[in-house]
Parts: sequence; C-alpha cells; structure tokens
Amino acid sequence: MCAIALSLAYPVREYIAQRRQIAELRHDERVLQARVAELTRRKERLGDPSYVKREARRRLHYCMPGEKCYIVLDGAGEDDGDAPADGPARRPPWYEALWGSVRAADRPG
Repeated sequence: MCAIALSLAYPVREYIAQRRQIAELRHDERVLQARVAELTRRKERLGDPSYVKREARRRLHYCMPGEKCYIVLDGAGEDDGDAPADGPARRPPWYEALWGSVRAADRPG
C-alpha cells in the first residue's frame, strides 16, 4: 500500500504544478491581450490627423501657420516643482557646465 502511495505522489505533484502553471499562463495571456487591445486603440487614435494636431498643440505647444500662440510662464509650472522659489540657486544647464569644464581644462596648470 505504501509503495502505491509513493508511486502516485510524484505524478500527482507534477499534475498540480502543471495546473498552476497553466492558470498563470492563462492569466498572463489575458493581461497581454488587454495590452494589445489598448495599443491597437492608441494606434487607431494616432492615425487620426485631428488627434495628432491636438496632441502636438497640447504637448509640444505647436501653432498652426498664421496663428499667434502664447505661453505664460508664471513660475508655478509642473516641471519646476522640485525646487522652492526661495531655496538655493538652480544649477546651470548641462551645456554651461560642459563649457565651464572645457575652459577649466584649457587653463594652464
């Protein structure tokens, strides 16, 4: 009796492990199908010229020929939220830091 139980233990364990793996793969498949559907909808939207124009205006601040567009910089923008206005001075742009290091390397020692 013990021999029969021991001989069935490994196949039963493998069966349970395979069932669990199948369930995980089915879940992954559903997640990936949802992602594919989302990307398909996005591709269709990007094929619409009016959507592309609207996004270019919103994200890149593009203007159509003949239009006058203005951008108001009030210091309370989304990009500058990490440094307070009365805090330490902002770091110079990367190209100024690069040029400063070139000038420093050019000076005689």
